Formats: sequence, structure tokens, C-alpha cells
Amino acid sequence: MLNSSNDALPGPCRFRSLWFSLAITSMMAAVQAGDRTISSGSDDDGRPNIVYIMVDDLGYGDLGCYGQQRIRTPNIDQLATEGLRFTDHYAGHTVCRPSRLVLWLGQHVGHTGLTGNRPRSLTGQEQTVAKLLKRSGYATGGVGKWSLGNVNTPAEIDNAGHPNRNGFDYWYGYMNQGNAHNYYPPFLWENATQVPLKGNVINPAPQARGRVSSQRVSYSHDFMTQAAFRFIRRHKSHPFLLHIHWTIPHANNEGGRVNKDGMEVPDYGAYANRDWPQPEKGFAAMITRMDADVGRLMRLLKELKIDERTLVLFTSDNGPHNEGGHKHEFFNSNGALTGFKRSMHEGGIRVPLIARWPKKIAPGTVADHPSGFYDFLPTACALAGIDPPQGIDGISYVPSLLGQSDRQRKHEYLYCASQEGATSVGVRYGKWKLVRYRKQNKRRKNKNASSAGREWRLYDLTSDIGEQRDLSQVHPEVVQKIMALLKRDRLL
Repeated sequence: MLNSSNDALPGPCRFRSLWFSLAITSMMAAVQAGDRTISSGSDDDGRPNIVYIMVDDLGYGDLGCYGQQRIRTPNIDQLATEGLRFTDHYAGHTVCRPSRLVLWLGQHVGHTGLTGNRPRSLTGQEQTVAKLLKRSGYATGGVGKWSLGNVNTPAEIDNAGHPNRNGFDYWYGYMNQGNAHNYYPPFLWENATQVPLKGNVINPAPQARGRVSSQRVSYSHDFMTQAAFRFIRRHKSHPFLLHIHWTIPHANNEGGRVNKDGMEVPDYGAYANRDWPQPEKGFAAMITRMDADVGRLMRLLKELKIDERTLVLFTSDNGPHNEGGHKHEFFNSNGALTGFKRSMHEGGIRVPLIARWPKKIAPGTVADHPSGFYDFLPTACALAGIDPPQGIDGISYVPSLLGQSDRQRKHEYLYCASQEGATSVGVRYGKWKLVRYRKQNKRRKNKNASSAGREWRLYDLTSDIGEQRDLSQVHPEVVQKIMALLKRDRLL
């Protein structure tokens, strides 16, 4: 049976771990000995709380600390000022569902097998990061969009892909990925309980597909935020894992078609009087509203006196979108990068990652360690003092968090593949980036005439972060080396 509307406390722990000794040097010895910590038996056992904030379709250039000039994100920028900013972090995929699957399982898409927004549900047998931490004694909760146990009707709520069957004591939000387009839905789910949202009425027009509301009163983002804060208050006394998967700033795609504006937000706030198109005002207002809630979160952690034992991570599930009337070029959402959502170029998959943990992470620091979503599972396991499962692709980035770059294990390469868009494979190999293009229609013009028709294109990211100069003909040996690795690992 699934949990009722009140999240259940975790069951008896198999074992408890002592996170760190009081000295950083002891922690470093633990990290060096396989990213594991020492066991203990206390309730508040010193292991950190982990809050993982993942927003939806936020670009690499949408935050002030990553170069944004017009959208205000003071609270997220403060996270970077007080913590660590990763410059070379990669989402699990360039669209939603496969990116989340990579995060949960610690495997890249070549091993999860999901390379597009196709139907997929968890079976309840997978070793998710939530399941692993729950077994070690963590309370586990999440809010936001759950994409791997789809619920079309209330009768389908009790299914193997439900978060309660996959390690989460508590989940509040959307159980249908398509319905998550609508910021004013008639209801959300709290575990197995349908929670009505007052005043929201669905537009019956066929083109709305049940995902656009004609009467809009209750903003889903605010309710999910409140649920996240309640979870923190309930579990403040012992370690918890909380995933805050806000849907901002994803567009309501159907709303864009029906109303010509899919950027749904209660008000435009500071941007109301800007001479911008309405969708751009909405896009900016959504991000600044979400940023304010990051500030509220940090104040709550301090109020509860758990700030110093809580690691907060902030990222995005893929690159910026070009939907709902919003144009990613308007705010330069991908910064200096090329591509956006559905592209294997950097703009489609390189995303912000900010980490804050007072007295453990040095403030105002930057890490250029290439990392990805599949690294979160082993990182969380290291923090919890447990071994990650066999067969994962991830590498813990705890050493990078603690400023120990000389002890950070590195990937031989980072891999992504996609069924969507003009590009099908993206590989990061040291300073090199290899991108595979699908066969193009000869009638379609290509902006880079020198590369037109080439299936594989190579870029040196140290001198060409915008991936403008294809070097595949200059360095064919690099292309062959990368392709040999992919063939060795049965990814080609």
C-alpha cells in the first residue's frame, strides 16, 4: 500500500553512519578510502541533510552568478557566494523524463535505455538514490514533477512507479508529466491522496488537452514549496534527503497554443512595466519568484538551526526551452553556449550546479570538474556513509565539494544520447566535445557550411566553448579515439 497524506517516518535503520569526524582530515581519509564514512548508532548522527533543488528548463545563462544581466536571482547568487559553483556540470539528458531517470539510478542514458520523452515507469525494483538513503536511515521526501510512474486517472495511483514504491517516504506534486505543464491544475497528489487546488477550472477546449485552466486561482508552485517546508520542519531532528523539483520555468506548451502565452505566473512583479513581450515578462517573473523561495528555504534552515548540517544543491534538468511564446535568445539563456533544450550541444545539456554547505564547502569557490547527474547517487551515498550499488556510471564529487580536487576521481568521458532534435550523441572527453548529427535534409540550410554533411563534429571547449569551429578534420585521431571508447562500451 502507498502512504497516506501524512508522510511516514522511515522504518528501523539497517545501520547508522557517522558523517565525518569533527576534523576535515578524517573526512578526507574516508573519502580517499572509497568515499565512505564511519558507522555510528545515534539518531542525529552527524550525517548531513541533503536538499537537491532541480528546476525545469533553466538555462546555463539564466542566473546572475552564471552571467545573467536582466533576470534577478539574488538568493541563488548568494548560494554561489557562500558556496561552490560548478562550471562543467551536465544534466542527465536534454529533456525531462530521461534526465530524471539518470539522476535516480546513477547511470547514463546508454545504460538506462531511455533517450527521449517516451513512456517509462520505474518497476519498484530499481536501486534509486532515495531507496538507498532510506535504508541507511534517512527520511526521504520530494515535491514537484514525478515522471516515472504516470497516473492518467486516480485509479492508477497505486502503481509500481509511484515514488512511495521507489524509496520516497513522501511526495507532493504531479504524477503526470503532461499535467505538470499546467501551473493551475485542479489538484495535486500527496502520496496516494488527491489534493484539490481551490478555484482552478480546466479549459474544455480540445486543443487545451486538459492542461490549461480557464479559471486560475491556486498556483501549484506555491503549494509544492509549502509542502517542502513542512517536510523539513517534520524531519529537522535527523538526517533527511529532500528533492525539490520545481517546474519553473517550464512553459505550459498547451497554454502557449491556446492563449499565445505559456509562461504562467500570478503576477509579473518587478518586470510588470518592462517593454517586453508578455511571455518574456512571465519567464523572468517565474525565475525571480522561484529565487525568492530559495531565500525562504535558506532562512528556514537557519531558523531551525540545521543550516550548518545541510548540503543544498541547485541545478536544472536540461538546457533552456524555446516554448510557450518564450524565446531563449531574449535573455541569452544559454549564455556563451550553443544549443538549447533537445540539443546535444553544450547549451542543451550543460547546466548550473551550485553547492552550499557552511564550514565544509569554502565560500566563493569554483570547480571545473566535469560531472553529471549520474554522479549524484554515489555522492549521496558517500555523504550517507554507504556503498553505492554495482553497475552505476557515476563518480562521487564529494572531493570537489570539499576543495580536494587532487583527490577527485575523473570520468574517462561523459556520455549522452537523444532521440530528439538534430543531434543524437554528445560526448565530453577531457577538453574535447564530440557531437553526432543526424542525416540532414539536403534542402535544409546549415549555418556552418564547412561542417554541412558531417555526421561527427569535434570541438575544443577550452578555446571554443560556443562550439563554432568543427575540428573533426583537423584532429581525426581524437574522433577515432572517442568512437573507439564508445564501441568498447557498446554505445555504438
